[in-house]
Amino acid sequence: MARSQRTEERRRELVKAAFDCVAEKGFEGLRLRDVAARVGLDHSTVHHYFPGKRDLVTGIVDYATQQFWTPSVPVGDLDDHLEMLIRLISERPALFLVLRELDLRATRDAEVRAILESRERGWRDALATRVRPDHVELVIAAVKGVSLTPGRAGQVLSQLRTLLKGSA
Repeated sequence: MARSQRTEERRRELVKAAFDCVAEKGFEGLRLRDVAARVGLDHSTVHHYFPGKRDLVTGIVDYATQQFWTPSVPVGDLDDHLEMLIRLISERPALFLVLRELDLRATRDAEVRAILESRERGWRDALATRVRPDHVELVIAAVKGVSLTPGRAGQVLSQLRTLLKGSA
């Protein structure tokens, strides 16, 4: 394996380990020492792959948001989008737990807020092609809120779909 491939593989391992740390301990529990230990590295080596914690956080956000990309599924309407979200909330609760942790941190940390806002721009743009512009933030707020109670996601997002169709 070429050196650049090994470097990218190690970066992915570190990002996944950091993601798991946030899922288990919250953002405040994210420690480079713990991340390094999960992949069998000395903590000082993490800086070789991620110069600063912000770089690692960007990696976590990118890892999380890439899980929403479904290239094998054509871009559909709001029904398709909500069904995909219901499935993800049910199947991958840790994904939404990490995203909510990052949202909470973003309320106090301008760097994390900037990272999240840059990645959420794509979601907002995609939603704007599926719902009225004044409904975009409603959908985002509903998805973020219900992701904290995964067992209710299907019911809540189905109700949202009905409400939005009635106001179209």
